[in-house]
Order: sequence, then structure tokens, then C-alpha cells
Amino acid sequence: MKAMRDVWGEKLVELGSGDPRTIVLDGDLGNSTKVDKFARAHPERFLQMGIAEQNLVGAAAGLASLGYVPWTSSFAVFFTHRAIDPIRMLVAQSHANVKIVGSYAGLLIGAVGKTHLDVQDLAIMRAMPDMTVLSPADEHELLSMMDWAQAYTGPVYLRIVRDAVPELFDSSYSFTPGAVHRLREGTDVVFVSTGPQVSRALTASDQLAEQGVSAAVVHVPCLKPLDEDGLRDSVAHFDLVITVEEHSVIGGLGGLVAEVLTAKGPAPHIERIGIDDTWGESAGNDFMLAKHGLSPEAITQRVQSTLGSLVAR
Repeated sequence: MKAMRDVWGEKLVELGSGDPRTIVLDGDLGNSTKVDKFARAHPERFLQMGIAEQNLVGAAAGLASLGYVPWTSSFAVFFTHRAIDPIRMLVAQSHANVKIVGSYAGLLIGAVGKTHLDVQDLAIMRAMPDMTVLSPADEHELLSMMDWAQAYTGPVYLRIVRDAVPELFDSSYSFTPGAVHRLREGTDVVFVSTGPQVSRALTASDQLAEQGVSAAVVHVPCLKPLDEDGLRDSVAHFDLVITVEEHSVIGGLGGLVAEVLTAKGPAPHIERIGIDDTWGESAGNDFMLAKHGLSPEAITQRVQSTLGSLVAR
């Protein structure tokens, strides 16, 4: 497996070779985010903006107005918390053709420090009018999303993680905005997940099968726009829906699923697994997943506990 940040950096080089409009703006993190690959391949279209994400976003909007396709690169937390005003005013409101790529998203960068953890980004960007919000589950989905975003005219937020993730798809995968993917069939409970957390949901499904529980798994790669009827159809006939995300339980995938399923008629029991209303911390990946209930083992235990409570009622 290849680290998602390496996949993203190499794909940028390819996009730059195929489309001279492609330009990359970096927030002094090229070695970490791997956009230094683009800097070496296309130095004339690489702009080192320093630790100044607000200015970076403003410059990207200006370049978009001149016909370029700007890809902006920094840690997710610096875009969604430091540069949210220019994203709102200059990119989203003007429908600027800017691609905002939040690297090092989610929990699993504990070694970098708690200040750099961002588990609120999906909630923030999903609430932004005119913003497309993408969360790829593996490298093949990331590559296809980048091809789509390059061809699409308008603002895009792409959430990627630092490390390698298991492959769920192959090179034939083609991204479709809003589409929902049923990755595993089941009869007792259905997981709805997004991003690399989908792989952990699949592992939890395997563990539950060994305990006699049949768990379907649904992947939502595009949180906005969303095929709402497709989501409803994918979880139809289940009394228990479990959302699982490496993100706050407030406003992200869990909130989205609850909104959709309660909008038309009676809804099933919805259990949201994610980061509770708390800040992150500096710690190893396995510790963080276990503490916040996102490891396959913790998810399995949560499902069994929830099923037991529902039976008891």
C-alpha cells in the first residue's frame, strides 16, 4: 500500500503534465503533504505561500479568475479553522474554481500534536453553500476524485489522510458525485461510513459475522452533494443503522445520515460512532482508535451492546 499523501502528490504531477492550467499553492508543508513532488516536476506552476493559509486561499481565488485550476495544499485544520473566512467569501460565495485539499485530516496524526488534529472539518465544509465535500476511502477513489475535480468547475474540499489505507477498489473505479456504495450485504445491522474508516467498518463486519451478526457496509464518499434516495435505499429494511466516522459525531456523516433518514417518515434506530464532543490529543494511532471507539474491536463491542439494549427494550 502507498501512503495517501504520496498518491495525492504523484497524481498532482500527472494533472500538471496533462493540463497547463494546473497550479499548486502550498502552505510551507510540501515535504509533509508531498506536493514537493509537483514543485520538482513543475516549478514554474508551484507557489510557496508560507505559513499564511488565508493569503494562500485569496491568491488561489485570484488565479482561478484568470483561468487557472488552483490546487491548495495544507493541513486540514489550517484551512477549516484558520482560513475559513476567505474560503467562505472568496471561494464558495463566488463559485471560484479552487480545489481545497485538507491533508493530515482525522485522528491519526497524534505524533504531530493535538493542535494539528482536525475532526470538525466535514461539519464545517458540509455547511458551506456551494461546496463539494469529498472523503475517499482508498487510493483508487482518491485518484478518480482528483480527475473529476480537475474537470469540474467550482469549489471542492477533498479530505485526505497521511498514511496508507487498505485498497477497497481497483483502477476501474470511477467516481460519481453523490453516489452511495453498498460494499457488503447483511441482514441484521448496517454500517454507514466514509473515508479510510470504511476499512475498519468492514473488519468489524467480519468480526461480527464470527459472532453470528450479519452486518452490511455502506460507503458515502461524497458528503455533498448526496444521492439521498440512494442512501435511503441502501439502508432500507434495517432497524439499526450505525454511522462510523473518524470525525466528530456532531455535524459530520452521522448528522448527515440522521437528517436524511428522518426527513421522510419513520426512521430506524441510528447509532453514531465517532469522536465525542472533545478535543484530540497527542498519542499513537492504535491508542487513538481504541480510545474513541473507532477500532474494529471497539466497533464490534458497541454494536453488540446496542443490539443487546434494543432486544432488552
